[in-house]
Amino acid sequence: MDFYLCKEIIENISRVFVGKSRPIELLLVGLLGEGHVLLEDVPGVGKTLLAKSLARSISGSFTRVQFTPDLLPADITGFNVYNQKTGQFKFQPGPVITNILLADEINRTVPRTQSSLLESMEERQVTVDGETLALPVPFFVMATQNPIELEGTFPLPEAQLDRFLLKIHIGYPDKIEEISILERFQEEDPLIDLEAVATPVQISELQHARKRIRISSAVREYIADIVRATRNHESLRFGASPRGSMGLMRAGQALAALRGREYVLPDDIKYLAAPVLAHRLILKTEERLRSQTPEPFIEEIVAQVPVPVPTG
Repeated sequence: MDFYLCKEIIENISRVFVGKSRPIELLLVGLLGEGHVLLEDVPGVGKTLLAKSLARSISGSFTRVQFTPDLLPADITGFNVYNQKTGQFKFQPGPVITNILLADEINRTVPRTQSSLLESMEERQVTVDGETLALPVPFFVMATQNPIELEGTFPLPEAQLDRFLLKIHIGYPDKIEEISILERFQEEDPLIDLEAVATPVQISELQHARKRIRISSAVREYIADIVRATRNHESLRFGASPRGSMGLMRAGQALAALRGREYVLPDDIKYLAAPVLAHRLILKTEERLRSQTPEPFIEEIVAQVPVPVPTG
């Protein structure tokens, strides 16, 4: 399978989203890896713009949910409405029944509503009043959130965080990038004229082709060593689960495909370790009180775990 289409998608997104190549690449890793992506950063750095640019680049169905404190689970999954004329209930689909779902500011709603996405994200299905419906293929959730220290936010439950393949930070643009943003958006919004360059069928084919990217036994052992080290680190209360191991493997295959290789390198795993694993870790209380974040501990682990040496 030719992954050149992914480059077209990246170039298309870059027409709108200025300067930051790493977040765009990681977003495509999440899509090819059949996972979901959490975009976390302060307001105004382009989280929603990046998500909408990807959605516009694919001609499938797209829905957006603006998460608010009064949002109910049924507002996401859908609900049954009683028809008095027919005497029967009719299902009113929720926005989750789509190819691409943008869950905007997901941490501004209560955990009960946040958790309504768990079944959909893990099993690609939704259950309402005992009836289960399969979701369209592909199904991809992009969620944005502001840092939890900002007012009016609710931390995502650990089970919800674990459903995201990657957590991506965007960061502020540098001076040149900021000037480019001002120039590009001075007269019009380039997102309005952005056209699709891929179809859902093509994305599904790329996801299946990603599974054929080779990953050696040495690289699999390297993944296991990194994940196991998170479970034994003195500053971490809980490390990554086997879902984290599988996520790191799938992300590694997706990154190799995006970079034009048919095999995964240890460098791919090192590059992806923080975005794939950091949000799955739970710090000990004393580390949280010191305002520590998991990323430095992931970097420390990656620096300490021996890298497999190529043979042959």
